[in-house]
Parts: sequence; C-alpha cells; structure tokens
Amino acid sequence: MTPLRQLEAVAVALASPNIDTDQIVPARYLQKPRSADFADFLFRDLRADAQGHPRPDFPLNQPASAGARIIVAGPNFGCGSSREHAVWALHDGGFRAVIAPSFGDIFHSNALKNGLLPVRLEQQIVDRLLQQLEQAPGAVIAIDLVAQTLRDPTGGVHAFTVQAFARHCLLEGLDEIDYTLGQLATIESFERQLA
Repeated sequence: MTPLRQLEAVAVALASPNIDTDQIVPARYLQKPRSADFADFLFRDLRADAQGHPRPDFPLNQPASAGARIIVAGPNFGCGSSREHAVWALHDGGFRAVIAPSFGDIFHSNALKNGLLPVRLEQQIVDRLLQQLEQAPGAVIAIDLVAQTLRDPTGGVHAFTVQAFARHCLLEGLDEIDYTLGQLATIESFERQLA
C-alpha cells in the first residue's frame, strides 16, 4: 500500500445517508478479480444510465469533481453487504479518504485494511463541510493523519482519531501481511526458543 500521511485534495459531496456497498459497486461486478480496475464500476448505476451514458447530475460526473480524492458523505456510509469490492472501487477511483458521521462497521474495517482512510466527524461538522462544498464545488480539504486533524475549505481545523494499529499501518503503507512480515525476526527468534 502507498503510505498516507497528509492528503490535500479536492473533495466531493455525497450527502445522502445510507449509501450502501451495492450503490458503491453493484453486485454484478463482484465476480471480477482484484486485478480488475474497479474504478470502472464505482457508483456505476448512479453515475450512468442503462445505456452507459454519464448522468450529468451525479456529483462525480461534474467538472468540479475532477481529480477528487476525498468524499464527504452522509451518515452510515458503506452500510449493507460486507463486500470489500466497494473499498477497492473507491481506492481504484483515486479516493484515499471518506469523511462521514458514521460508517458501516465492515466497510470501516475493510477501508482501513486497504489504504482508504475513513474519518468520523460529528454530524454538525460534516453538515458544514457539505455546505462548504455546495457553495464552492471543487474546494480542497486537507487531512493530516500524523496530527489526526482535518482542515476544511474555510480554514477550520477539526480533530479526529484513528485506532492506533490501523493508523500505524496507513502511515507506513502496510497491510496486515506486510506488518506480520516486518515482525519476521521476532517470530523466528520466538520459534527458536520453543525448539
């Protein structure tokens, strides 16, 4: 994984509550291997009509969202089924962080394990962020995972927390296998003591 320390990027608003994993990546794409570019499937049924033409009213299709790497969402983002594919689609689509008041539990866990930072902020703070993005489409948000702070488009700073182990892995660009392999000398030493 690519380390994530600071991220300053265009943010896009998806204000609806309960955006579920089937909306993020429809079930018909779940048979694809991880090597597929899941960005092509990201919000597929919301972004395009039945003929595959982009829906101009969908936020990710608007010019101000070009290059967005942060999503600001309504509550319970990523609810629904446990499909890890939803996180893959967001990550492959260039997103490194999602800000919301709450997340589906399994989505939250999958995000942290796949290099996507879920930032929980209080509802009133998220509402202000959504309002700022509505007033200034294409606005930039800055996230500092080292300091665990977020700077909104108007310069306001908001603290957030990430579980220590997940934060360490994101900062270092490690998945759980990489982390375990990093402990190989300690593991081998322990095994030699048992022999």
